[in-house]
Amino acid sequence: MTKPIHPNLVEFQVSGDYALFSDPITRVGGEKCTYHVPTYEALKGVLSSAYWKPTFIWYIDAVRIMEPIQTEVKGIRPIKYQHGTKESSNDLAYYTYLKHVRYQVRAHFEWNDNRPELAADRKENKHHNIAKRMIEKGGRRDIFLGTRECQGYVEPCVFGEGRGAYDGIAELSFGLMYHGLTYADEAYSPETQGRMTANFWYPVMKNGVIDFLRPEDCPLHKPLRTMERKPFGRKQNNFSGLSEFEGAV
Repeated sequence: MTKPIHPNLVEFQVSGDYALFSDPITRVGGEKCTYHVPTYEALKGVLSSAYWKPTFIWYIDAVRIMEPIQTEVKGIRPIKYQHGTKESSNDLAYYTYLKHVRYQVRAHFEWNDNRPELAADRKENKHHNIAKRMIEKGGRRDIFLGTRECQGYVEPCVFGEGRGAYDGIAELSFGLMYHGLTYADEAYSPETQGRMTANFWYPVMKNGVIDFLRPEDCPLHKPLRTMERKPFGRKQNNFSGLSEFEGAV
């Protein structure tokens, strides 16, 4: 079955010297170990840094792994906060990073039905054109690959062009993997309303490409905590006399 091509599709390349898409399980001991491939949530964060509005939700359709998967271990001196006191000191930890990463990403946006108050801002061509311009300029905000110390760079591309490191590998599975978070603002069911939910899935790379499931289609969901949806009101523009949505301009 051929997947539909969305009219507001964007395609871009993101690259960097290092990346850390950390597995939550490895954080228990204070150290971080990266997944071998980027998570849905990390790529969604990259695209949201390039351009985002609460009017819509970005959906990551696919990622193509362009460079060989390599890791590097670094000794890190994070701040260690003493329980119950204001004193702090440095601790020693080892973080496992990906290095020399480059990915092609295909994504699209859909209107956020949890935001009926922003319905007047649902102008598809406007947001699509702004998103493409922001990708061409490298993003509105700094781009990070999983964590703040891993700077990333975005630029437009044609998904599928060029040679990828795993184009000849028919299939490669990565086991159970963290997919992303569903916040109250992006709830898709009664179970996800008013709470934060973690999603998990079993990614499979075929010929260098991982096709992502939508959050609601992930096989495993874990509610984490209750969460209120952030309200967006209206305000008056004193210069033009036009009403604008807070957070939507």
